[in-house]
Amino acid sequence: MTDAPTKNDFVAVRIAVLTVSDSRSLSDDKSGDTLVARLQGAGHILADRDILIDDRAAIAEKLRQWSRDPSIDVVLSTGGTGLTGRDVSVEAHRDVYEKEIDAFSTVFTHVSMKKIGTSALQSRATGGVANGTYMFALPGSPGACKDAWDEILVKQLDIRHKPCNFVEIMPRLDEHLRRK
Repeated sequence: MTDAPTKNDFVAVRIAVLTVSDSRSLSDDKSGDTLVARLQGAGHILADRDILIDDRAAIAEKLRQWSRDPSIDVVLSTGGTGLTGRDVSVEAHRDVYEKEIDAFSTVFTHVSMKKIGTSALQSRATGGVANGTYMFALPGSPGACKDAWDEILVKQLDIRHKPCNFVEIMPRLDEHLRRK
């Protein structure tokens, strides 16, 4: 994140994208591509990108690694938020979170209900913070990634969004680590 923006200046944040899938590669990762196109289209920076299989420990380790990387402000994962036995992204995220952003799941469900009705119940999208890094676990469909970005994240990751947004408090996310 750049230093000392004025209240009207856009601040580009550095976002890593993780796709969780047993069947996708970078060449056919439509959900990851959707997130990359949207975040770059909004003026943000793609800090890193990876694909992992549905393995809770491996996902959690990647999230920890990225949360400790000072060149990454936000992590967006896609996939593994459903109800099947292989869906472990939510658990991996919660293994890493210091604080969960409870309302993210609620707002995402509200957005999804408008698009897919009660099928929104099958998603367990989540958000949280670890090591001063925002993390969001999104469903694995391009439509769900589009909805999460267009209806929630594009606004909350823009310092100009009022009355408040995630970017303006970003410098304070790890203040508890600096206390003496």
